[in-house]
Amino acid sequence: MTRWVALLRGVNVNGITIKSADLASLFRERGYQDVKTVLASGNVVFTADGALAELKSTIESALRDRFGYDAWIVLVPHDALAAILDGFPFGSAEDRHDYVVFGSEDAVLDDLLDDLRLDDSVERVARGAGVVYWSCPKGASTDTVFAKRAGAARFKRTTTTRNANTLRKLL
Repeated sequence: MTRWVALLRGVNVNGITIKSADLASLFRERGYQDVKTVLASGNVVFTADGALAELKSTIESALRDRFGYDAWIVLVPHDALAAILDGFPFGSAEDRHDYVVFGSEDAVLDDLLDDLRLDDSVERVARGAGVVYWSCPKGASTDTVFAKRAGAARFKRTTTTRNANTLRKLL
């Protein structure tokens, strides 16, 4: 059995509301064990047998069927999450937010960074293994060059972003 972290895309925003108790219930009904939801933004830690692709597909289908939205998740082995956070390449500061962007494919993350021109005094971005690290000023997480790129419709189904503080709560 493997411990997993499911990161749901677009939950509790834009009219898609899923209560944490209902989300946990869905995972338990699928037979997953040690289910825990963290915050109200679509973060589920659970234990299950099965391969990543199979689990991802099963969970997305179950979410669509139960909650009636175009569900997309990123599934990360729980033991990989600490390494992802440890790999954060920028120093933390009180006036900044640190984020990790997860993607379904490396090509998508490469596309996210392709020809990106940033002002390093405002925001910093770096590629990691299966992720993109991003640091920006507090209050600017929707206004920066990278924020606008990451928010483009073409990345909606293939990326999801989490604050590093949220990710630490999943460990």
